[in-house]
Parts: sequence; structure tokens; C-alpha cells
Amino acid sequence: MSYLLKNVAPLGGAPTDVLIDNGVLAELGTDLARGAAEVLDADGLVLLPGLVDLHTHLREPGREDAETIASGSAAAALGGFTAVHAMANTNPVADRAEIVEQVARLGEYAGLVEVRPVGAVSAGLRGETLAEIATMARSAAAVRVFSDDGACVHDARLMRRALEYVKPFDAVIAQHAQDPRLADAAACCHEGEVSGRLGLPGWPAVAEESIVARDVMLAEHTGSRLHVCHVSTAGTVEVIRWAKARGIEVTAEVTPHHLLLTCDLLAGYDPLYKVNPPLRPADDVAALRAGLADGTIDAVATDHAPHAAHDKDHAFADAAFGMLGLQTALGVVAETMVATGLLDWAGVADRMSLRPARIGRVAGHGRPLQRGEPANVTLVDPAASQLVDPDALVSRSRNTPFAGRTLPAAVRATFLRGRPTVLDGKLVNGIPA
Repeated sequence: MSYLLKNVAPLGGAPTDVLIDNGVLAELGTDLARGAAEVLDADGLVLLPGLVDLHTHLREPGREDAETIASGSAAAALGGFTAVHAMANTNPVADRAEIVEQVARLGEYAGLVEVRPVGAVSAGLRGETLAEIATMARSAAAVRVFSDDGACVHDARLMRRALEYVKPFDAVIAQHAQDPRLADAAACCHEGEVSGRLGLPGWPAVAEESIVARDVMLAEHTGSRLHVCHVSTAGTVEVIRWAKARGIEVTAEVTPHHLLLTCDLLAGYDPLYKVNPPLRPADDVAALRAGLADGTIDAVATDHAPHAAHDKDHAFADAAFGMLGLQTALGVVAETMVATGLLDWAGVADRMSLRPARIGRVAGHGRPLQRGEPANVTLVDPAASQLVDPDALVSRSRNTPFAGRTLPAAVRATFLRGRPTVLDGKLVNGIPA
């Protein structure tokens, strides 16, 4: 099937017509002939390369009550994503070839986004011995991102070995920076005035910053690639800025919720706002936005973390960490970065598609909007808005921190390899079981 997008604005620029045929962007120009193509009126819409998420928790295998690869893929497609990286902290852990291959197969079967498995750095995420990195890299899943996310690779010797080991595969270690001696498993609130007033265990900024400082030096020593997950503090931004100026191969991501929400929201002890790393003060949020705008932070990554109600509906200190993010990410970025003038739509494409695809080595995604390129694209209505209704989300979980909030912009269509997965803001084949 061919599709002719009429009067669409690539990257928010001048309107033109775009013909999608045989899985690629076949023609771009004014007044293109319709031929046998189905015409989609895209007047007022922005065409972006399909979004790429470096940090998604799909929970399968093991916690299908919270999410499945099919339901998470549906949420991703509705959010404008064409590729996502599925984190390794499943049950069993994705620390060997057969697990990452299973994740890749289930993603292919769902057929809504390209699901790229992330392999564990250490066996069982225990931080003691390396996982089967080589076999996962050489497997059919061709893993190129390795992470113990949910736990920090806190042992410096093991981190050095991991960085050395992935280098021949052109892979990257994605670090969850949390020194367990400075912020243990009970830490759940930014350490400061709010944590003291609420009586919640503190999670100090230095617990993140010290690990990042160590790891960029290890990356320089090994000549390998380091990626810093969910940056949350102004100090971390400065460490990464310094490392990049030094020529160290470090990249970093920030989550939508860390761009918008602050730790002041914890005053009501609502577990929806419990996340790791925790929400930080306004000064940190401002630094994160500035770092994303100037390119110090390379990417927006959702850290989509669905949880079943029986894991989230507890007293704050006892609730699970994490928030939904796939269907709301673009709206949050539009509010915090586009509406504020910090990024234009070309900048959004760079931070949510081009750079993430390059970091994760995802072929065919994050490509220029040019003739002959793969038609992994999304159409966004920048003038629209969306009221976040948890019951309307397609995830199996409902733990969104944006419930009741109206976010700007809305995804109208998503194409994966030239085939629409979303049209008129709805899944083409309905919500998967």
C-alpha cells in the first residue's frame, strides 16, 4: 500500500507532499501525483523521523501482569515511536542469548515497533560477574546496548571490564548511576528540605554524580562508549559537559518526567511520583532542560516503567519505583522544550530520534527525511492537545504521573517500514490482547 501525505511539514519546515511507497520515502515535492496511493491530508502536521526510545521497560518475560511486549509496543506506536530498547531487568533477567532472542521475536510478532533488546551487564543483575555479553552481541538479537538498569554497576573493576568487553562489538554500556553506599535501596526522595520535612529516606545528588564522574574516566581509560541513563542533577550535567569537552565517548539521556516534575510534588506522599532516580528541585530541572537544549544531554528516553496496582498502591516508601512514559513523552517534550523555545521540531527529531538511533546502533531509524530513506516516520499535530486519562492508555498499567494534565501536541500517525501502525491517533488493528 502506498500513502501520499499532502501538505506535511518535514521537521516543522515548509509544507510539501511526501509519497510513501514500498517501505521508503519515495518522493518529496509539491503537487505529487496521487496514482494508486491513499491520500492523507496532513495540512498543519509536522513530519518527524520515528521516535527511538533508549530506555523502555516492557516487563516480559515474567511480569506480564504489568506489561507485555505487545501492549508496550502499542503504547510506543501511539506515542510516535518506531523503535524501543527493552531493558534487561525482566524475570528471568535478559543476561543470555536465548532471553534477548525471545524478546526480539515477541517484538517482531507484535509488529508495531522495532524492539531492540538490552542485555544485562552482570549475571542476574547482581553486579558480581559479567553476563554473557559476547553471545548476546553475536546472537540473532544483535544486542548493542548493555545495562543493569534498576541497579548500578557499582564495582569499578567490573565496570572497567564491561567497557573493555563491549568495545569490539561497537556496543555501549548504559549505566544506572546510583552509588548504593550513598543511596541504598530504601532511598526514595531527593535528599534535602523536602525529604527532611516528609521523613523520607534521602537520595543525594552526589550518589549519581560520583558514579558518573568515575565512569567517564573509565570510558576514557578504555576508549569505550558510555551512556548515562536518566540524568537527574545539575552536577551530572556539568560532569558530562566536562567529559565531552575532553573528547570522552559519553552520551546521556534525560526522562520526560525529570524535565517537568519536581520533588515538591511528593508533599502528598502520592506513590505515582516515586521514581528512581527521584524527582529533583527546580534548579536541577532547569539545568536538565538547558543541557538537553545545548546538546550536553543527547537524548530524551522515557524510562517507561509500568507497574501493576498491587505493586504501586502502597505507602510511598513501600511502593515500586517508576512511571509510564511512552504515550506522553512527546507531549511533555513539547511543553518543556518546544513551547519554551529551547528546541524547535528539528531539535526534537535530533534528541528523540537521530541521536538515540545512533547511540543504540539502530539501523533504518533516526534517518533524514529524504528520498529513498526507510519510511519509519511519525506525524504530529503541534496545535492539538491531549488530556491524559489513565484509563485511556493502552499499557496494562495505569501509573502515570500526568493524570488529568493537558499536554500540547498529539501524534496523528506512525509508520513502521512504510506500514501505518497508527492512523488518526488510533492503532490501525486495535489494541493487542
